[in-house]
Amino acid sequence: MAIIFDEQNQLFHLQSKETSYVIGLVKGTYPAHVYWGKRVRGSQLGRLLELKERCSFSPSTESDDLRVSLDTLPQEYPAFGNSDFRYPAYQVQLADGTTVTDLRYDSHRIVQGKPALEGLPSVYVEGENEAQTLEITLADSYSGLRVVLSYTVFESYNAITRSARVINGGENTLQLLRALSMSLDLPHDHYDMLQLSGAWARERYIHRRHLEPGLQSVESRRGASSHAQNPFIALLSVGATEDHGDVYGVNLVYSGNFVGGVEVDQYHAARLFIGINPFDFNWRLEPGEQFQTPEAVLVHSSEGLGGMSRSFHDLYRSRLCRGSFRDESRPILINNWEATYFNFTADKIEDIAKVGKELGMELFVLDDGWFGQRNSDNSSLGDWFVDKNKLPNGLEDLVARIRKLDMQFGLWFEPEMVSPNSELYRAHPDWCLHVEGRRRTEARNQLILDMSRADVREYIVKTISDVLASAPITYVKWDMNRNMSEIGSALLPVDRQRETAHRYMLGLYEVLERITSAFPHILFESCSGGGGRFDPGMLYYMPQTWTSDNTDAVSRLKIQYGTSLVYPISSMGSHVSAVPNHQVGRNTPLETRGNVALSGNFGYELDLTKFTDDEKETVKGQIALYKEVRHLVQFGDFYRLSSPFEGNIAAWMFVSKDKSEAFAVYTSVLQEPNPPLSRFVLKGLDPSRDYVWEENGETYGGDELLYAGLATPQFHNDYASKVYRFRAAGV
Repeated sequence: MAIIFDEQNQLFHLQSKETSYVIGLVKGTYPAHVYWGKRVRGSQLGRLLELKERCSFSPSTESDDLRVSLDTLPQEYPAFGNSDFRYPAYQVQLADGTTVTDLRYDSHRIVQGKPALEGLPSVYVEGENEAQTLEITLADSYSGLRVVLSYTVFESYNAITRSARVINGGENTLQLLRALSMSLDLPHDHYDMLQLSGAWARERYIHRRHLEPGLQSVESRRGASSHAQNPFIALLSVGATEDHGDVYGVNLVYSGNFVGGVEVDQYHAARLFIGINPFDFNWRLEPGEQFQTPEAVLVHSSEGLGGMSRSFHDLYRSRLCRGSFRDESRPILINNWEATYFNFTADKIEDIAKVGKELGMELFVLDDGWFGQRNSDNSSLGDWFVDKNKLPNGLEDLVARIRKLDMQFGLWFEPEMVSPNSELYRAHPDWCLHVEGRRRTEARNQLILDMSRADVREYIVKTISDVLASAPITYVKWDMNRNMSEIGSALLPVDRQRETAHRYMLGLYEVLERITSAFPHILFESCSGGGGRFDPGMLYYMPQTWTSDNTDAVSRLKIQYGTSLVYPISSMGSHVSAVPNHQVGRNTPLETRGNVALSGNFGYELDLTKFTDDEKETVKGQIALYKEVRHLVQFGDFYRLSSPFEGNIAAWMFVSKDKSEAFAVYTSVLQEPNPPLSRFVLKGLDPSRDYVWEENGETYGGDELLYAGLATPQFHNDYASKVYRFRAAGV
């Protein structure tokens, strides 16, 4: 690992584990993007930057060198208004009302380690020797505006992080209208763009398209990263596959409004960018103040999408997620939501937990409905005190009953919300996001608390902390079930109202930091109607996320497959639920539901007391299997074998870091009559070792499994599934 500044050639060469990223200073003034890709030694990298004089419609900034035009120069942090007509990375309105700025190189420094971002989640290091950081300071002499571009490269992880810090070094107030986290210009457009898009109950479906001239982007204006789009995009070289070809992935460590995309210009260069969505955004910067953008994580892979995914997984699992649960196996849980919804008693909960304990489960989670007068979704959010009608002896008694079964206890909250029908709202109607004189639009009969307010944050921290301190609770499901409308704050002045959405996120991150730090023994899982806020920002505080409210095994094939492109399997909550499935009405075999759910943080979400004896035996077997393989599922290398987006089959596998163990799941959606014989190959094994297939005790060469593969299983029903376990011979 190294960050090298070649002063003679004015080049910065950043070298991570397997990647090089090169920046050149054109005329000693303009930071230009030179190269990002597979690691190179780079003795003469400056020649990669080609300059060419174009027509007058791409004006030159240098009268003595007409080849230098900001409209064609591949830049690192471009502006609009001073001759670059492409999509800008930032925009600032000056005191005179204009938006023309001219940032030029001022200085740089290279430091060991990775400085934290103030008030924002980010990838971190545990020792200064793990990374180096380059900070390039740009300055606009007219306005006093300064921007510090930050780049970090890692010793052991194949990733680079980028962010920007905007500083008002002048004497007048500035209005920040746009501040993306990164922008870079690639020399051509011979790429496909891949995105993860969907909706509630079908999150993070894979969509791939060829780049075309103009702008193609994904974004959220919903106040959350959202079910509809994920703050991730990748560029794939033409023909790139799961295992071959160049892939460039960027992911934003942020949970609010974002934009990411590519603009292909008139000369077929591609500008890649991601950051806070400038739509409805404005930030007032007084003299001396600064604004920090969220962090973008950049991963290049020369081994296709699979290589990109494993780089993201390794980094996020070890240097984004935090706390004791980062490296610990996650418990197998039973959640009562789809078993009882709001209609439960302490005795009913205990009955479900007893069966769960009998079957080998380790954690009971009490979902929505335990507080206030919460008998449906039309009341009580914000009233975080126990409903004595359902739990007459209090939460402490129920927790004691569950703990007596030698099970852990978890609890559901939705702290960011308030019901209009609640004691909290009646006492503080101004505490929600709202615009005075306008309708307060409800969704799921609830409004959103204004997390930009210190008094709201204090209330949330105190009330949630009081509950968590009242009993030995070891798990929290933190939910959020609507998106923002009427985005305004009663405490912000008129010219800061468009700061509300970002201030909300900063307030939320503060609350999460305080609560998770105060209760380090609790495993926190984030949720937003399932996967509506599945992003790196939330994973920084909570190491796992409820992947989707859709628990149907067939639907989950695509949801979990798409999610795995970026996010580690240890971050995905995955449960077995009842049939007919409550979201899509599909009937799938219990074996298949179990096999699909095994590929995540495993659990059940149904009424265990209704199981037959045969079903109980099946579940016992699933739980026993998961306890044997969860170290692979949660901490092994993940390989996708067959995509449910491309056919009838979904298959994937997990391999231990030392390649001594492997666990694979193969699922067929619809059965084909009289199917042809076929084979499927495994991945990630050591070709020089022999492996024992634990099902039949037979030994296979690793090379045989990798190149010749196994016979495709022959099923006789729809929605069928099979698992495979291999162990290196002699281990």
